[in-house]
Amino acid sequence: MPLLDTLANAMNSIQNAEKLGKREVYLKPASKLISSVIKVMMAKGYIGEFEFIDDDRAGIFKIQLLGRINKCAVIKPRFPVKHQEFEIWEEKFLPARDIGILIVSTPKGVMSHEDAKALGIGGRLLAYVY
Repeated sequence: MPLLDTLANAMNSIQNAEKLGKREVYLKPASKLISSVIKVMMAKGYIGEFEFIDDDRAGIFKIQLLGRINKCAVIKPRFPVKHQEFEIWEEKFLPARDIGILIVSTPKGVMSHEDAKALGIGGRLLAYVY
């Protein structure tokens, strides 16, 4: 059975491992999009270090968990958002102001909504974490 959404599978694996109190999780298969999302989560302090393990297939990510994630999920469909509209989507997906991040795919790469707002660019919503 093929995986239809590898990003959703990765976020679900992280969420389940956090709920079980695990200290690390392995994400398979690895992709550039998942790598970019993990880098954003690491920069904002939600996860620790991660490494890529080559298994002669798609690869595996080994991620250190810090126990700081209450919920993480993908946003489907991937709505297009202008930089002025981020507050509307914050109210919809995040529990309170300044708690959590929306992860956005922009023309300048994958970043948090705070960084996209500071640069004045929009993009497509990928996921949220708090």
